[in-house]
Amino acid sequence: MALDQSFKGRTYPPTWVYEVSREKIKEFADSIGDSNPLYHDPEAARAAGHEDVLAPPTFVTIINLRAIDVIIHDPELGLDYGRMVHGDQTFSYARPVRAGDRLTVTSYVDDIMTRAGNDFLAIRAEINTEAGELVVTARASLVVRGKQ
Repeated sequence: MALDQSFKGRTYPPTWVYEVSREKIKEFADSIGDSNPLYHDPEAARAAGHEDVLAPPTFVTIINLRAIDVIIHDPELGLDYGRMVHGDQTFSYARPVRAGDRLTVTSYVDDIMTRAGNDFLAIRAEINTEAGELVVTARASLVVRGKQ
C-alpha cells in the first residue's frame, strides 16, 4: 500500500521537552568512543568559550528518532515499518547542543514520492530550545520498499 500523499506538508508540534545533561552527553560520547574534552570536562568547555560541555554532533539522533517514531507510527500514513530502511540523515547546526539545554522538536513531512515501486519519505525536524531558539535542523530520508 502506498503512503498517504496527503501527509505532505503535515506538521507534528512538540509534545515533550528533552533535558540535556552532562551525564547523558558523557554516556553518548563514551558509547561512540569520543574522548574530546569538550564533551566530558566542563572546565575545558568553558576555556574554549562555551557555557558548559557540548554534545557530539550526532547526539541529537536520540531526540530526532523519538520525533521520527511519531510520524512513522501514525496509522493514517500507512507505513509498513517492516519494509522501511533509513536512506539518509543530515544535521544543520545553528549552534552546538550543550548541557542544560531543554529542547523541543517540531517535525515536518516535507515530501512523499514514489519511484520504481518504492516510497520515499522526507522528514525534517527543527530542534529548538524551550524558549524557541533554533539549535539544529535534522533531515531524514526514509525508504519504504515496495512489495515485489
